Amino acid sequence: MILRHEFLPLDNARLSNLCGSMEGHLRDIESVLNVSISRRNEYFRVEGPKAAAERAMALLQALYARAENPIPHEEFQLALMDTERGRPPKSDGRDAEPALRTRRADLIGRTENQRLYLQNIQHHDITFGIGPAGTGKTFLAVACAVDALERSAVQRIILSRPAVEAGERLGFLPGDLSQKVDPYLRPLYDALYDLMGFDKVGRAFEKGQIEIAPLAFMRGRTLNHAFVILDEAQNSTREQMKMFLTRLGFGSRCVVTGDVSQIDLPRGVDSGLIDAERVLRRVRGVATTRFTSADVVRHPLVARIVEAYDIASSDRG
Repeated sequence: MILRHEFLPLDNARLSNLCGSMEGHLRDIESVLNVSISRRNEYFRVEGPKAAAERAMALLQALYARAENPIPHEEFQLALMDTERGRPPKSDGRDAEPALRTRRADLIGRTENQRLYLQNIQHHDITFGIGPAGTGKTFLAVACAVDALERSAVQRIILSRPAVEAGERLGFLPGDLSQKVDPYLRPLYDALYDLMGFDKVGRAFEKGQIEIAPLAFMRGRTLNHAFVILDEAQNSTREQMKMFLTRLGFGSRCVVTGDVSQIDLPRGVDSGLIDAERVLRRVRGVATTRFTSADVVRHPLVARIVEAYDIASSDRG
């Protein structure tokens, strides 16, 4: 099938932003959607299978509408991924829901499951986010925590992880406690810096508004008026998970994230995340969001890698 479109009113700057450097956007669209795109000034021609050609043309039109300024690479890749998966492209690149109050003004749920996840966090005291890498589980949870802190809905953010996969054996690492645990908590630091800025995060740590702690050190605490996140929860044991969830105090909210396909616990030790999802399935106030490879918002190749491993796992089963 061959589709033709003339982009009017003619705007050379928009056309340049649409096509990308050295027409890189057009080449990426051709590669992902298996179509051929040619153009002469404002006249575009898309050739390929009917469904793919229609998707490619719809994407070009949506990108042109938002191409007043150069299109960020990440935004273009996400729009291309949505189109590949059959989701209609958005001309403004945004959803109807309000963005979270962070330094990232464009931060919103980009897939149906991400939007459900954000809604679950807003309306439940405990939310589980379970799925593969790259689906935004941790980043969106930290964004919700930052948003809650900015709105004074909580007084502090507490971020936790199992300090060392398969047992939290901190003694084998060099340095003092901070130096021992920092490598395992680095992804949480990175999210905070991205969402708040380096200086603001530093001041929040000084004021005690943000705390990052290994899961093993949560025992015996009661966490009031806090937004608490347990990341990499698939590597917690049943006992650790129960201990963590029962730390929740008044005015607090909790998000637990993990990928049950990447459990590093010793053989024979059950994952606390899998157990908690089963035990708490019907408990009021607890919600679970399940992510799939379709929710991956990293490089498009990441989604294909996740899908390939899922298929291989099914074949082995």
